[in-house]
Amino acid sequence: MTLPADARVHALVPAAGAGRRMGAALPKQYLTLRGRTLAEHTMARLLALASIERVVVAVARDDPWWPTLPPASHRRVETVTGGDTRAESVRLGLEALLGDAGERDWVLVHDMARPCVRLSDMERLLASAGDDGALLARPLTDTLKESDDQGFVLATPDRRRIWRALTPQLFPVTVLHRALVEALEAGAAITDEASAMERAGWRPRLVTGRADNIKVTEPADLPLAGFHLQQQEEEGLRWQDSG
Repeated sequence: MTLPADARVHALVPAAGAGRRMGAALPKQYLTLRGRTLAEHTMARLLALASIERVVVAVARDDPWWPTLPPASHRRVETVTGGDTRAESVRLGLEALLGDAGERDWVLVHDMARPCVRLSDMERLLASAGDDGALLARPLTDTLKESDDQGFVLATPDRRRIWRALTPQLFPVTVLHRALVEALEAGAAITDEASAMERAGWRPRLVTGRADNIKVTEPADLPLAGFHLQQQEEEGLRWQDSG
């Protein structure tokens, strides 16, 4: 199914993390890749999606880098202060959206550290969303092992049923906020938006995304992201702000 004709779509980007695993002098979203910061690459993708009414970015308090970037002053971008965890930043971003969003509004939550997401993937996600929301994901091809506390194999899960969650993830704004607040109050481990919705009884649809939608987490990921960006440019893909 597709979203209702009168549904409005927003985007939310949690970007308050320090990215300590990168071992860099500044947060990973401000590292430069092919002449632009990761944040600029990512925001260009989201702002190129015409159906997104606004993009809320949750950054760390007193972040000195974000205000200097062109996307921070874009007319469709709103900046809020994030929290100590990704889930808290998403909650705070959702609360900013709730000032205007209604029951029929949806939100795409996307990692700032995923600068290679394709417009075609986001469009397919919007077109494929079921009643219970949806997320981009990749079916696993590797054999997986479950271990005990000592590092010995306990089991080999059936990889045909295992997917790797990506972003964006798409859910109704009000319902996602309620599910996330309830999960945080209960002390549940929330690693992505889908996990909060699953806890609330929802069954989001898995939409196959491209393998180049990688998350920059460790130093080796940066040149790999650069390679994917170059490949996309050679394919003739361009991201121009839709206004």
